[in-house]
Amino acid sequence: MPEAAVLRCPGCGAPATTDLHACSHCSARLATVACPSCFGRVFSGTRHCPHCGTRADRAASESDERSLSCPRCAGELNPVQVGGARLRECARCSGVWVAPDDFTRVTTDAEQQAAVLAFRADAPPAPVETRVQYLSCPVCAKLMNRNNFQRISGVILDQCKDHGAWLDADELRRIIEFIRAGGVDRAREKEKQALSDERRRLERARVITDPALRPVQVVKEEPTPLLTAAVVGLIAFFGMD
Repeated sequence: MPEAAVLRCPGCGAPATTDLHACSHCSARLATVACPSCFGRVFSGTRHCPHCGTRADRAASESDERSLSCPRCAGELNPVQVGGARLRECARCSGVWVAPDDFTRVTTDAEQQAAVLAFRADAPPAPVETRVQYLSCPVCAKLMNRNNFQRISGVILDQCKDHGAWLDADELRRIIEFIRAGGVDRAREKEKQALSDERRRLERARVITDPALRPVQVVKEEPTPLLTAAVVGLIAFFGMD
């Protein structure tokens, strides 16, 4: 029977039962899904079904049949289902294409992140770029923008604003590790500090350029020698009368 197999947490590998909502060892959230092959219950993010051995985290998405080519090496992008996200993986270079909704799901849902970490555990390192190269979107063929994820992660995404993002080899794993290490919170704090600094800079510039905002300076004028002599002469003249 399928249910006799031992289920393990996809995050740490500790034994777990389907009635648990979190791993008792690492506290990761646990959710059960059906194996696409034998329909036995497995934890979301499990790489291989413990009942039948099928690669449970790579069930092809039937809703996305369109053939796409890898923007990095022109290999075929194969549809894969990882938890609740539908991705496209290049069998040749191990890069991944992620649609906008799925990218949002992966970067905001802790359970989905655990599934992706298991999926990308054996991904090779991303190739080292010796020169900047702009890639074409595999959907619309337009050149994609290059963006440093959250500006401080060091992971450069190739993004098409309409269709998704391309991540080389281990970059999706690196993004999730950045998020889990509090990188998004650090990025937000840095952005808030930058905005505060910019407001202060603009305020200083406004004060300098607008005379009405400059502080009024009271200048004390010293009497001239000629004026002093005239006053003394008047005092002497009236004093003699």
